[in-house]
Amino acid sequence: MVTVTTVLKAVSLFVAQLISSVADWFQSEPAWAKLEVLEETELKTTGGVHERHRAQTLWDKTGAVIMVEAAELSSLKSQLQDLEVPLFAVVKENIGKELDCFKKCFSGKVYVDQKRNFYGPKERWMFLSMFLRIGVWRSLWRAYRRGFRGNLRGEGLVLGGVFVIGPGDQGILLEHREKEFGDKVNMLAVLRTARTIQDNMAR
Repeated sequence: MVTVTTVLKAVSLFVAQLISSVADWFQSEPAWAKLEVLEETELKTTGGVHERHRAQTLWDKTGAVIMVEAAELSSLKSQLQDLEVPLFAVVKENIGKELDCFKKCFSGKVYVDQKRNFYGPKERWMFLSMFLRIGVWRSLWRAYRRGFRGNLRGEGLVLGGVFVIGPGDQGILLEHREKEFGDKVNMLAVLRTARTIQDNMAR
């Protein structure tokens, strides 16, 4: 027997999906990254000493998983270590205590990409359409409960993503661009791609 609660849940889900579809009209399609641009990107370390590194050094020997404003991937760190593929984080800015909050969710190395090449080549922003997305509200609530206090002013509205980049000439093996805040990459896809790095190196 169909209850009133079941009907209300179904209607709510339909309305949420409809609103999300309308919001998609205002979101631009991603432009995929070029490896040669990422390789030459200058990344600045965070913490006490601010060193500058050419981004290619992060993945040149072992490959790497680069998460751009995507702290949820921290749960894969131990599995990636078993595969000898390091996990790094790239953020676009260091404002106040925001980076400290981010590091509470991620224990690895965090770099600042001041030119925001890892967010390009075509930066994608969330404007008023973010308030129409149920998924965004859920993600913001989860982040709030975990103690993360990101900023929603200015550049805080730029969408990020995830890269899995292989060493040598393997190139970009996986690229995920956020559709909205909290749009998570498929974790199994990241692990499968990391294993591909090792398989290619063993040949």
